[in-house]
Formats: sequence, C-alpha cells, structure tokens
Amino acid sequence: MATSKEPVTVPTEVSVDEFLAAVPDERRRADAGRLRAIMSEVTGEPAVLWGSSIVGFGSYHYTYDSGRTGDAPLVGFSPRKQHLVVYLLGGFEDRYAGILERLGPHRTGKGCLYLKRLDTVDESALRELIDRTTRGHRGVDRASQR
Repeated sequence: MATSKEPVTVPTEVSVDEFLAAVPDERRRADAGRLRAIMSEVTGEPAVLWGSSIVGFGSYHYTYDSGRTGDAPLVGFSPRKQHLVVYLLGGFEDRYAGILERLGPHRTGKGCLYLKRLDTVDESALRELIDRTTRGHRGVDRASQR
C-alpha cells in the first residue's frame, strides 16, 4: 500500500452551503448551520470546506517536532452522524477545564469536542472555547487557564 506525504485535509472549493444542505439529519443540519454562524462570528473568518467533511474557519501553519509542517483551520467542525465534532486547540481539556465545566453535556478527545445537540450546551461557554482556540492558534491567547 502506497503512503502519501501530502495532507488530505486541505481547503477545497466545495460549497459549504451545499455540504451542509446534504447533512441527512434535520436536527444535525440545523445545529451545523447554527455552529457555522457562531464560528464565523467569533473568528471573523468565512467558512471553508477542508477535505471532505470539515467546515473550517481561517487557518494557521504548524510545525511538529519531527519537522513535518502543514496548515489547518483555526477552528472547525464536522456534522457527523452521532455528534457535532468541534476541532479546538490541542490540550484544551486541561487548558480550559473551567469553561468545560460550564459547557454542559459533552465528550472530549485529543483536540476534539463532541456535542450531541447545541441546545443542551451553554452557548457563551462554547463561544469562549472557540475564541480561546482562535486566539491560541493566532498566538495571542495570554488569558489565564480557567
């Protein structure tokens, strides 16, 4: 099996509107539209489809200790079947534990926040996580770890 050094998750020209309109579950589609609006408002960036399923906002360049480099969205999300997957700053679970306590029902993974429904979470806490992640990727998050 051949391996590729090229990243798969890159900005595309695919319409975010069309991508979101194709989300089969009505509630997930509505939540995705609302999350798109929130992320665009908080970041000041337009939505762009990255790869085949990530709606991203803005971008930043990263370099791993191994020397591998690439670009990724400042923040993003994917409307998956079981959850809205929100892509945040790595280590946010420890960095922003106080905000997560206010958020409401969620699960976390490495750099990912899993939400079942937006109407069950505290929107101000979600906005704060998005803002802190955006600022962190831009190198301007000097806020205390709450």
